[in-house]
Parts: sequence; structure tokens; C-alpha cells
Amino acid sequence: MKAIKLITTLIGLLFLFNCGKSEPIEISREMYQASVDKVTDIMVHDIFSPPVASRIYVYPNITAYEIMAVHSDSFNSFYGQIKDFPKIQKATDPNVNYDMAALIAHMEVSKRLIFSEQMMEEFRDSLYNIWEKKNPKSLEASIIYGLQVADEIASWIDQDMYKQTRTMPKFTVNTEEVSRWQPTPPAYMDGIEPAWNKIRTLAMESPDQFRPEEHPEFSLEEESQFYQELQEVYEIGNSIRGGGDESEQMEIARFWDCNPYVSVNRGHLMFAKKKITPGAHWIGITEIACRQSDYNFEETLYAYTKTSIALFDGFISCWDEKYRSNLVRPETLINNFIDDQWEPILQTPPFPEYPSGHSVVSGAASTVLTSIFGDNYKFHDDTEEPYGLPARDFTSFNAAADEAAMSRLYGGIHYMAACKNGLVQGRKVGDLVVNKFKMKNF
Repeated sequence: MKAIKLITTLIGLLFLFNCGKSEPIEISREMYQASVDKVTDIMVHDIFSPPVASRIYVYPNITAYEIMAVHSDSFNSFYGQIKDFPKIQKATDPNVNYDMAALIAHMEVSKRLIFSEQMMEEFRDSLYNIWEKKNPKSLEASIIYGLQVADEIASWIDQDMYKQTRTMPKFTVNTEEVSRWQPTPPAYMDGIEPAWNKIRTLAMESPDQFRPEEHPEFSLEEESQFYQELQEVYEIGNSIRGGGDESEQMEIARFWDCNPYVSVNRGHLMFAKKKITPGAHWIGITEIACRQSDYNFEETLYAYTKTSIALFDGFISCWDEKYRSNLVRPETLINNFIDDQWEPILQTPPFPEYPSGHSVVSGAASTVLTSIFGDNYKFHDDTEEPYGLPARDFTSFNAAADEAAMSRLYGGIHYMAACKNGLVQGRKVGDLVVNKFKMKNF
């Protein structure tokens, strides 16, 4: 509240010097997308895990959406739709610009969830400087209301068990059973977010609501289905390398890598090669679709919010199974029983194998995006260009999700069952989000 009073005082002083100026401020789709893009940049900088990144996307979007919804006849509030979600009151000051207040709330909640707060503050202040010159009275009223709503929803956010999971014990590695997950090279990191199934869900009734089909029974007998899937990973990896760096499967694997934990060895040094998370890639696809369909501010906010909810619950659903099944990665078994010199195309991420996280969240996000923009929606995915990877073209969101799932097999980090069953699991999450929440009145 002190921050609100300070900002209000400063803007009040600025208003005295600009009392003759007053021009309507239009908040565009591009402004909101720039705010989301800034959050993505900061998360790459701060190196957040994929599950935590999904949390950083969803809560600012929900907060901004709620401000829009309570002042709109076209969209519905989450009050009564999401468990324990607070009832937000409409603004009483006629000077409040609702779209501006929504964007302000998005920036404020985002700032509270990241580490590098100053990066978000610099972006926010650049917008404040523009808006203040146009209509300081509207800016002042919108800041007060936007921060008020951010505070109210922040109290609800704080009850999602995230803080409690920060102090829960690390995952205990089972070194006696060969079927269980072991840390993988080169960093041999501990398993990340083993308690993520404790996080409060948004659409799902419980973390295990869409528990996937069990993975083929573990066996190193050559005739077993499990061993055949292991052998498949090994042979595909060798085949891709034999085809050269320009092979289609190699390109697919690299395009969908999205591993923020890639470690690079240079001599005696090891450092992180920063990348976006799987959720960030689908948030990027959401941006592409909104731009391609020429969505306005409200429609864009709706698309981001619905997609980020699917991503958030998708990660909870996936991580619940990962640490229950606790399945060993292909790299570990291949090195121990087939070829000790073999390496996957992609670096194995630090958590158990089953199911494939990218498959689950891709299935969830693609289902929601299809419900918004329609099937057979062609798009040019340039999300990975900032990270040195060429764009790819897709005929639909489902086609992109199918490719994302298979990329994990091509990359040598998942068995086929994790890819296929993960997609099924994710699409069930996406269907629930589509059918449970009544967000639009048209």
C-alpha cells in the first residue's frame, strides 16, 4: 500500500503540471503482448523451471483478465468458476481506463513472481511516461485500481502452496533399483520440483485426475515392449546423427528443445545456455495467432489467459505422474547396458522420464488454442528465432503438438510411450479447460 500511495503522490504532482492535457489512451494488443514478452525475457534471464514458469504466466494473465471481465458484458469473471477465487469489485472512479488497469495489474503481479524486478519496473515506467503525457488523471486512477486488484488477487495466489513447496525435502534418488530415475550428465542436477503436485490446481479437481496409462512394464529382456522402446531411442539417435545436422528429425528435436537447464562445458568451466521453457513456446504461439487473427486487446487477453491455465494445470498433471512413476531416462540405461559412449541429441532435463512434459503441455495448449482459433489453423512459428533456430510452418495447433511430442523421441530423452500417452493426458487437461470455464458470452 505504501507503493500505491507514493505512486499516487508522484502522479498527482505531475498532474498539477499537466492539468491542461487530457487525451484518451488506447491500450493495444501490442502493448499487452510486449508485457508478456518482457516476462518471457526475464524468465529466460532468471532461469525458471518449466513448472514455475507456467505459474509466472498464469497468475498475471488471470489478474488482468479479471479486471477486463468485471467491466465487460462479453466476458465472465472467474469468481465462482475457480475455487476460492476472490470477488473483485468494479472500479468506482470514472477516470479508470479498464484496459490500462488490466495491463498495470499484469505488470505488477508479474513483478512479484520474478527475481529481476527492476527489468519489469523499467518496462512499466517506459509506459507510464507515455501515458502520463497523454492523460495523467486517467493514469493515476488506473494505477490505484490496478494495484488494488493486484493486491487482492495476490492474497489468493499466496494460498496455492508454492511457498510451502520451497522448503520441502529434495527428491531422494533410488540408487538400488535400475528402473528408477538417476541424475544425468553433464550437470547431474537434482530432480526439480518433486512437490509440484502439491500446487493448487485451477481446472482439475486433483493433480491425478488425468493420470495417464501406465508405461510398459520395465524390463531389460530383449523381447519386452519396454526394451524395444529403449532400443528405438538408441537406434533413432544413431540414425539422426548418421543423416547429418540438416536432417528433418534433427531440426525438429532442436526446434522444440525448450530446456532452460542446458549446461555447456568449456574446459574446466560449466555454464548455462539459456532457452525458453515449453510453456513459453506455446505462449509465443498464442501471440502469433492473436497477431495473425488481428485480435483486439480483450480477445488477446482472453486467449493468453485460457492457454496459460491449460499450461499450468498441464504441468501439475504431468509432474504428479513423473515423481510417482519415477522412471529412468533412456540415456542412463543406454549408457549402462548398450553403449557407454552414446549421447542423446538433446541434453536430458533434470527430472524423471514419464510422461513427456512437452507432450502433456503441448496437448493441453493446442486443444485450447484450437477451441479459440479453430482447427486447420495454419501459422508460421518463429518463436525460436531469437535462439538461433529457423521458423517452422504448421497446418494446425494439433499438428504442432504432435511434432512437439515426437521431438522428445528424436532428441533421445523420452521413450515413445511417454510421447504418445503424454499427448493424450494433455489433451484431456485442455478439454477440461475448454468445457469447464465459461469465459465468453459470445
